[in-house]
Amino acid sequence: MRVRVDRVANESTDSRSGLAFAVSAYLLWGILPIYMKLLAHVPPAEVVAHRVAWSVPIAAAVLISLGRVSDLVQALRSPKMLSMGLLTAALISFNWTVYVWAIANDHALDAALGYYINPLFSVALGAIFLKERPNLIQLVAIGFAVIAVVILTVSAGSLPVVTVALFVSWGMYALAKKRLPIGPNQGFLLEVLVLLPFALGYIFYLILTGAGSFLVEGPVTTLLLLGCGAVTAVPLLLYSNGAKRLRLTTIAILQYIAPTMIFLCAVFIFKEPFTGPKVIAFPLIWIALVVYTASLISSLGSTKSGSKIR
Repeated sequence: MRVRVDRVANESTDSRSGLAFAVSAYLLWGILPIYMKLLAHVPPAEVVAHRVAWSVPIAAAVLISLGRVSDLVQALRSPKMLSMGLLTAALISFNWTVYVWAIANDHALDAALGYYINPLFSVALGAIFLKERPNLIQLVAIGFAVIAVVILTVSAGSLPVVTVALFVSWGMYALAKKRLPIGPNQGFLLEVLVLLPFALGYIFYLILTGAGSFLVEGPVTTLLLLGCGAVTAVPLLLYSNGAKRLRLTTIAILQYIAPTMIFLCAVFIFKEPFTGPKVIAFPLIWIALVVYTASLISSLGSTKSGSKIR
């Protein structure tokens, strides 16, 4: 009898397949603003509803092909698991809505900044909720991020809402997801299934009242809304499979691909003004990320050396 073994890279190595999966995911996330810009004429809530609705068949097909449907059934039967799924679903839907609104309303630079700050915010959340102690260099990196947000706040006279909403919602989502005792593929399908009744209800309401864009504003808009499932589910599933096959250090470095591409799209394609306080805030964040990444690489290197001595 043959026993099937999944070949996944150990903690000290990267696999080519893992790198291909992860880079593909980040590249797709990086060009997502261009896709969402094509839907700028559609209200963000309607776009998010279609992201949920058309993600379900894709996520379900993947789970069926992996033979892991039983895991999802068990999760749906567990009140605790279902309540945690409701929380992560609420956080990710809020994040999607803010993101879609930001791209449609010429705030892609604010979105890029939010996703740049996110890793540093996650370090802070880990210290508060998971008792993970950041080292001095990581605290310095967080300090740079705080200064950047303060500069933007003072210059605008209010908090940079899009930036803060994105990194807080995604950071809280990642924290809640970490505590969800279910695989990433199962967890994603659980989330979109939880959101599906609301999404379908809203889509049918728009169709019945004639206020929606689906099947109304022409075939291009309809096809773009249908494609929302693929542009939502595919990169997330690619990332989930890539993360299993890569070192933490590699993932930490690769995660800056997406916000960098969003930044480039905002400046060179969408022609958003990169002036004033943003010229100061972005370099501060870039410095913070270099410091943070260097600290992470150093700490992993010392851990590896320590294990060899033992």
